[in-house]
Amino acid sequence: MTDIKSPAIPTTEQTTPDVKFADFGLAPEILRALTDQGYVHPTPIQEQAIPVVLQGRDVMGAAQTGTGKTAGFSLPIIQLLLAHASTSASPARHPVRALILTPTRELADQVAENVKAYSRHTPLRSTVVFGGMDMAPQTAILRSGVEIVIATPGRLLDHVQQKTVNLSQVQILVMDEADRMLDMGFLPDLQRIINLLPKKRQNLMFSATFSQEIKKLAASFLTNPQTIEVARSNATADNVTQILYKVSTEEKRDAVSFIIRERGLKQVIVFSNTKIGASRLAVHLVKQGVKASAIHGDKSQQERMAALEAFKQGEVEVLVATDVAARGLDIAELPCVINFDLPYNAEDYVHRIGRTGRAGAKGDAISLHTDQDERLLIDIEKMIKQKIVRLNLAGFVATSVHQSEHRAPRERSEQGERPVRDRADRADRGERSERPARSYQPPKEKIDPWFLKPYEPSSGASSTINNTTASMASPSNSSTAAKPQKRAALLGGFPKN
Repeated sequence: MTDIKSPAIPTTEQTTPDVKFADFGLAPEILRALTDQGYVHPTPIQEQAIPVVLQGRDVMGAAQTGTGKTAGFSLPIIQLLLAHASTSASPARHPVRALILTPTRELADQVAENVKAYSRHTPLRSTVVFGGMDMAPQTAILRSGVEIVIATPGRLLDHVQQKTVNLSQVQILVMDEADRMLDMGFLPDLQRIINLLPKKRQNLMFSATFSQEIKKLAASFLTNPQTIEVARSNATADNVTQILYKVSTEEKRDAVSFIIRERGLKQVIVFSNTKIGASRLAVHLVKQGVKASAIHGDKSQQERMAALEAFKQGEVEVLVATDVAARGLDIAELPCVINFDLPYNAEDYVHRIGRTGRAGAKGDAISLHTDQDERLLIDIEKMIKQKIVRLNLAGFVATSVHQSEHRAPRERSEQGERPVRDRADRADRGERSERPARSYQPPKEKIDPWFLKPYEPSSGASSTINNTTASMASPSNSSTAAKPQKRAALLGGFPKN
C-alpha cells in the first residue's frame, strides 16, 4: 500500500557550503555541462533530492518556487538513463524512458531548455511537446527517437492518439507543479497517461505546495515516497520585499506606470487576473511611453514565445501576464513583480512573487489593492502567515482619471445632454429644471402621396376590359389563339397518339 507519510528529509534552508555537484557521483559529461553553466554548489532541494532519486526511490519534493526543483529531478534522471544511452541513429535504440509532465507551455519549454543544457555532452535525446504548435515537427522528432519527453498532458494524449509516441518503456515519470495541473483540470488526463505507463517505474512529484488533493493523487500511484521539504508550505522567500499600495480601481493603471517610472524599472512582470485586463493594461502602458507586451491564453504560442524572448532580451521592459505565466518563467535577476490584481487563489500569490528573488537574489513584490479586494488580501496574509507592509504611493496623481473627469461635461454636451453645471445655473435663475411629462406617441409612418389620389382610368382601360370580357366569354377562341405548348421528346422521338 502506498505510504505518503514517510518521514521527510530534515529541512535545510541554506546549502551546505562543502557540498558540490561532484559529490553526488554524477557522470563527467553532466559535471561538464554544469561547469559550462557556472554551477558548483547545489541548492537545498537539489542537495536533498538528487541522492534519493539516484537510489531509485519515489519522491515528493516540496520547495518554494525559484529554488531549483528542475535540476533536482533532471540531473539524476540523466544520470540514470546514461546506462541506456546509444549513439545509434536507429529510433528503436532511443525509446521514451523518462516522461516529464508540466501544466503550461511556458514551463514545459523552460524545463526542456534545462534538460537539453544538462545533457548536451551525452548521447541522450530530449524534446518538448505542447499545444498551440503544429504537430508535424513534433511528430518527426518523436519518430526519430528520444529518451526524455517533456510535455503538457493534452498534447501528449494527442500524440498517443495519433500513435506517434510509445510510452510502454517509460521508466521514470515526473509531475512538475502537480498542484497547478489539478487546478487547471488535468486530473482525467493524468489518470489516462498513468494507465498507459508500465506498472513498474519510478515516480517523482515536485511542486511548491502540496494540498490534500495532491496527496490523494500521490497515494494513487506513488510507492512508499520519500517526502522532501526545504521550506514550510506556502512560504514566501525571505529575500523578497512585499509592499502593498491601496488605490481606487480607476487609478490602478496609472499607478502601475507611475511605479515603473519612479523606480526606473527596466524589467518587470505585471500580473492581471483577466486576459482582457492584461491586454488593456499593456496598451495603456505603451501609450504612456513604456515598452510593454501582454501574454495570455488568447495569444498564439508563437506570439507568447516571441514576447517572452523580447522580454528576456530587454526589447520589452514590462510583460503583462495572466497566471498562465505565473509558473515556469525563469528570468535571471528579475528585480520586481507587480500584482495589478490580487489573485483569486491565495496560492497563486506565492507563485507570482516567486518570479523575483530567484537563486538567492533580492527582489520586490508590489501589489495594488482596492476596497473590493479586502477578502482576497485576508486570504493571502492568512496563508503566508504574515502581514504585507502597507505604504502610501507618495507623489502619485492619476492623470488619465483627471483628464477623463475634465472631458466628461464636454462629451455629454456634445451628445445632447446638458451638463449638471448648466442645470444648477438654471435653478439659480428660478427656471424649472424638470422637463414636462410627455405622453407616449407612436412614430408616424411615412405614406407615399400617390396612394392617396383617386383612381383615374387611362384611355385604353375600357378596351382592355372589353377584350378581357370577350376572352372569358369565348374560351374556344382563346384556346385556338393560344400558342402550342412545347413538348419534351425522348431519344426515341415523340410518342404516337
